Amino acid sequence: MLPTKIVTDAAAGTVAEVAQGMVIDTSFDFRTDTPPGKDPDTYSATLCRYHQLLWSKPLPSGVQFELAPTTRPPYYFSHSSTAGDFGLSSDAFVPSYTRYGVPKLVLEQFSAAEHDYFNTIGYTIGGIILWPAVRIDGKWTINQARGCLRTIADRMDLTLESIRRYYECKWSPLGDVLARYRDFFAAFEDFRGYVDFWLLQDMVTDDYSAVRFFIPFDEFRPPAIPQDFDTYREYRRRSIEFTQARNRRIDGLAIAF
Repeated sequence: MLPTKIVTDAAAGTVAEVAQGMVIDTSFDFRTDTPPGKDPDTYSATLCRYHQLLWSKPLPSGVQFELAPTTRPPYYFSHSSTAGDFGLSSDAFVPSYTRYGVPKLVLEQFSAAEHDYFNTIGYTIGGIILWPAVRIDGKWTINQARGCLRTIADRMDLTLESIRRYYECKWSPLGDVLARYRDFFAAFEDFRGYVDFWLLQDMVTDDYSAVRFFIPFDEFRPPAIPQDFDTYREYRRRSIEFTQARNRRIDGLAIAF
C-alpha cells in the first residue's frame, strides 16, 4: 500500500489525502448525501469515509487506531488491537434544540436562516464524533445516556466534563456508563490524550484543567437545555464558535500515515 499524507490545500481550504485523492470538505453537510428519512450518522457514505480517514491514527501509546467500517449502510466501525476491541458509531454532538427542548417563544426570536445555519454546521465534521456502540449488560451506551439524562441532554460540553471527571475518578451523571467502557477510555491514557485524539482542544482550557462550557455550568443541575433567550443565544454562539474552530483544526492537519 502506498504511503499517504493529509496536507492542507490552502486554495480550497480543505484537507486532501494525496495518495487516494480524498478531500475532507469541512463545510460539507452530511444530510445532503443521506437517503431521505435516514440518520446521517449511520447512512452518510461521506461521513463514513471522513471518520475512517481522520481517526485511523496512532493512540497515545503508539498503537494504530485503525477503523474498519461496514461496507454498506448503516455504517458502523470496529477496531481490534492490543488497545482493545471496540465497536463504534457516529454521533452529531452539537444539538441545536430547534425541534425540541427550547421554548417556542425563544426560538421565534431567531430567523429561519439563523436556525438553518446552526443546524447545518452541526452536521459538518467539526460537530461529529465516534462513541462505543456495543451495549454492555443490556445497559445504555454512552450516546444513549447522553440523550436520555436530563442533566446532560446531549450537550457535548457536559459530556466532556463528565469524561474529565471520569479520568480524575470523580462523580458525574455519566460516571457509571463511562466506567462500563473503561477499556475504550484507557486507550487514550488520560484526559489530555482523549481531548487531543478527538481534536476537542477548543472545548477545554489551555492547561486541560477545565472545560469551556457553552453556558454557565451549574453542577449538572437540570434543565441542561437553555430555557430563555439570552442563555440560548449564548449557547448557540459558543457552539458555533467551537464547531468552526474544530473544523479549522481539521483543515490544518498534516498527518503522515
